[in-house]
Amino acid sequence: MDLARPEVKHGTEPRFRAGFGRGSAVRLGLMAVPVAFFALFFAYPVTAIVARGLHVDGGWRLGRIADVLGQSDIRHVLWFTTWQALASTALTLLIALPGAYVFARFDFRGKQVLRAVVTVPFVLPTVVVGTAFLALIGRGGLFDELWGVRLDTTVWAILLAHVFFNYAVVVRTVGGLWAQLDPRQEEAARMLGASRWTAWRTVTLPALGPRSRPPPSWCSSSPSPPSASCRSSADPRTRRSKWRSTGRPRNCSTCPRPPS
Repeated sequence: MDLARPEVKHGTEPRFRAGFGRGSAVRLGLMAVPVAFFALFFAYPVTAIVARGLHVDGGWRLGRIADVLGQSDIRHVLWFTTWQALASTALTLLIALPGAYVFARFDFRGKQVLRAVVTVPFVLPTVVVGTAFLALIGRGGLFDELWGVRLDTTVWAILLAHVFFNYAVVVRTVGGLWAQLDPRQEEAARMLGASRWTAWRTVTLPALGPRSRPPPSWCSSSPSPPSASCRSSADPRTRRSKWRSTGRPRNCSTCPRPPS
């Protein structure tokens, strides 16, 4: 049997290669902009700070790393940051996954409006959020007046601030990934006798797990807005001075002055 081979015009392949080369150059050029921004405004300052701390009198003193990590205050801060980030991530997933399920599996009137409303906390200024938290859980706030409960001096203020900001991240990201999963697999498990919880745990969660890894990492690695709102909502009479962790005096009026 004769199979006719398509005729290839001369000059087409070099032209294709030239177009592919130009496209690759454009993509590399576009990638160079964020890479240069990251290198200039993040990598270089961090590297310069670390080098300044370790390079003393013309030599490198790597033992300073062990000296810093050996301080009890530093270990306490590292431990608090670690378990607080894990707790914030778990609490955010626990509260946001039902919302992600609703946006992924249901169509209803006003869905786009509600999706936009869910995104509002993520774009609010941190000062506004801190003030709102103070009016709700601070001294003289709503919780204090109704039940005598204050949370502004507890770790719950930090956890709630993280949940408030990261709720939109999980709902929009995980909800979008969840909507791409085929619901017939879970329905088949239900028809075979699995309960709703068992079908979700054995079918949906394993399929959703690898896709939902970025949101938890974002929740635990992007604490800047929640931290700022926590500082704004802290009681000035009970918050710790930022100078205490560095060993400098809390009252800067007592700091030694350089000779004039």
